[in-house]
Amino acid sequence: MDQDALSWDHCRSLLSVYRTGSLSAAARSQGVTQPTIARHVEQLESVLGGAALFTRSPQGLTPTDAAEALIPHALAMEASAAAMIRAASGPDDALTGAVRITASEVIGIEVLPPILAAIGADYPQLAFELVASNETADLLRRDADIAVRMVQPSQGALIARKIGDIELGMFARRDYLDRRGTPIALNDLAHHALIGFDHETTGVQGLRAKGLKLHRDMFSLRTDSDVAQFTSIRAGLGIGICQVGLLMHDPRFVRLFPDGMTFALETWVTMHEDLRGNRRIRLVFDHLVAGLTRYMKHGTRA
Repeated sequence: MDQDALSWDHCRSLLSVYRTGSLSAAARSQGVTQPTIARHVEQLESVLGGAALFTRSPQGLTPTDAAEALIPHALAMEASAAAMIRAASGPDDALTGAVRITASEVIGIEVLPPILAAIGADYPQLAFELVASNETADLLRRDADIAVRMVQPSQGALIARKIGDIELGMFARRDYLDRRGTPIALNDLAHHALIGFDHETTGVQGLRAKGLKLHRDMFSLRTDSDVAQFTSIRAGLGIGICQVGLLMHDPRFVRLFPDGMTFALETWVTMHEDLRGNRRIRLVFDHLVAGLTRYMKHGTRA
């Protein structure tokens, strides 16, 4: 294999086709023409010895085993390229440039934006890249500069600060309870519209261990999106479990069974130890720790 002939453009096109399933969609995502994407894939196949990377199927282009083997390496190249761009966006000793943050769906969508807004008001030269996903980013690969995680990091070479435990509780809107009645005992939930999971997760298993007998058929709304569950509670669709800090100060909502139905999510803010000397990333790290601590204790996010 001629390593000098291996181009990042080719690998980027590989990832685009892998993600979208078609040459046309990949071309649109990259802002180039379809023949350009096709040529990049063909050139990459040639550089790598001629093995086909995709096969055609009724669903579009399906990656071959050869493509699947390349994807982790292409993702690492993508993360490194993005990290280079962020590093070039501002000197290490300056409070300018981009900081990439990853967090779970609910934290990323509902909790972090007010915290970031407060940081941005004080430091307008900072730019934020926010990834709201329940998938765990690889900080060693520099998928992100800072991660807010609900599990203790297991990788070495990371700076990790435990914020504490985010409390989960069961909530419903008052107007829903006015219509359907307020459950007095857990057995009363059988007569209510419940919001819950579509597919079983480790979190669901943890709730079962707390004594809550959950199964898919009992839910009036089934979704694996934590944000969709929360917004459904907020819309008054039924009763569900969410972070206490999101609704604790809203008089439209009632917390049900506060003594028996309470759960905890340990929360960590992490960054790569190599970034400890980067002034803007360290500043954002410290502000996230402070903001999440306030949210955890008082339900305030700004």
